[in-house]
Amino acid sequence: MVQTLILLWLAGILLRIWRLARFFQIEGYQNTRYLRWLVARVPRYVMWRALIFIGVASLVTLALKLTGQNTEAVYMAIWGLAGLMSIWPEPAKEVKQAFKLTQRAMRLLITAFALGVIALIGTQVVLEKQLTMTDTTKFAVITGIGLLVYHLSPLALPLANLFNFPIEEGFRLMFRERARRALHKANPVVIGVTGSYGKTSTKEYLAHILGGKHRVLATPKSYNTLMGVCLVINNHLRNDPNYDYFIVEMGAYVEGEIRAICKLVRPQIGIITAVGPQHLERFGSIEATTRAKYELIEALPPDGVGIFNWDNCYVRAMYERGYPATRIGVTWQNAEHVKLRFLAHNITGSLSGIEFDVEDTLLGEKQHFKTSLLGQHTVTNILLAAAVARHLGITLTEIAMRVASLESAEHRLQRKTLPNNITVIDDAYSANPIGARNALDVLALYQNGRRVLITPGIVELGPLQEQENTKLGRYAAQVCTDIVLVGIEQTRPLQQGIRETGFNAGRLHILDTREEAIAWFHRELKAGDTVLFLNDLPDTYL
Repeated sequence: MVQTLILLWLAGILLRIWRLARFFQIEGYQNTRYLRWLVARVPRYVMWRALIFIGVASLVTLALKLTGQNTEAVYMAIWGLAGLMSIWPEPAKEVKQAFKLTQRAMRLLITAFALGVIALIGTQVVLEKQLTMTDTTKFAVITGIGLLVYHLSPLALPLANLFNFPIEEGFRLMFRERARRALHKANPVVIGVTGSYGKTSTKEYLAHILGGKHRVLATPKSYNTLMGVCLVINNHLRNDPNYDYFIVEMGAYVEGEIRAICKLVRPQIGIITAVGPQHLERFGSIEATTRAKYELIEALPPDGVGIFNWDNCYVRAMYERGYPATRIGVTWQNAEHVKLRFLAHNITGSLSGIEFDVEDTLLGEKQHFKTSLLGQHTVTNILLAAAVARHLGITLTEIAMRVASLESAEHRLQRKTLPNNITVIDDAYSANPIGARNALDVLALYQNGRRVLITPGIVELGPLQEQENTKLGRYAAQVCTDIVLVGIEQTRPLQQGIRETGFNAGRLHILDTREEAIAWFHRELKAGDTVLFLNDLPDTYL
């Protein structure tokens, strides 16, 4: 019976480690990021249900002892039931990013499981040698040990990560070296793209423009970490080295990550799209974010080329630092006042897309651009891509022709009309304050039918998160006829901003999960309505 109770708690401990491994993987196997996520909410590390059931079992046991009922089978039933109810897993609220059982994940789990077994069995064995216990006492002691190890089991993953560090670092070194050799052999022109937002769209626009005349490899989706870039090189460039250009998106959560990618790929051209509060929660300050993004410019050779979004004050400051010698600035917000090389004038937007004139002041060229893409921020991304293409010898006329056939990056203001004549604007990849307002401006273009916003709000803004979401709520109330908020607690600042405007309470719907929001969408919307899906919280925020 004692062994059965031990196995019960062991099963709960291993199951909890298994379920938390998904979040450890989402946080990039980074101990600090995982621990920050773990302690952000008390229910992630304090299992209240377990404490309640064990507390009840203790009270029942005490009552039975006082009445003289000392039957071993009764105690086993009490403590076994308490243990079972304590470890019984609650269903996952939502799973958008499934756990991938890679070789690294398997090694991590094996080590973490071993730590869990050692902690539970080892403590129980030590106590048995040190103490003389009746079977009844053993039930309580084993339960206490199980409860303690169960609560500490989330730490098994970062500990296992530390134990496995020499092995994993060896694999990473081999992987990076293989990528370095493949890139050196292929020797394409490497173009780096980074920024708080806009980097994926700019990367894809540039790949499309250059692809009209050259062979171009771009990191797919958001493969923007060091290991992600290595994977692209090893899987694609190593097998097919005949590419003219390699466009590398570079993401970061801490300083040094972009520098490490640059050390591998050695970019000759660098694009900075924007610096803003996105991921401020992780960086800690906008100054740290700026330093991290500038690592791309620092990595350029003296004869390299930097492409800067002048309309962003932080990127403008990078431009003005004077490195490298060849720096190209683009602007549309300051086109009438600033003499940079690439300017956009006469911007107009409608449901059919946006149009604007592009001027290359260095060569004295002008060209009209037209695209079906939506949102004024798209002008910046196109200008950045056009600046690189023009520097590489493609004419503005050729660039304009390629711009005309641009398509939205996946989940980034991607528009589609469903068979039932409902228009969906999918901007669910991520959100930042500027991009969110731009997306709402696009929604405002639709004047027939309802204009519906479905969003969980903006996250990872650190100390700015509450005020920015309150502002977003106020702005959304001016644009939308109906608003669906996903997450009761998460969206409280949004709720406040919406209600401050006197928005019709009957048209504000606060739901707990994304599934409920999707069900509302299918149930309520009709032909002619338009819905904007703004942001989609990662699993770590559920």
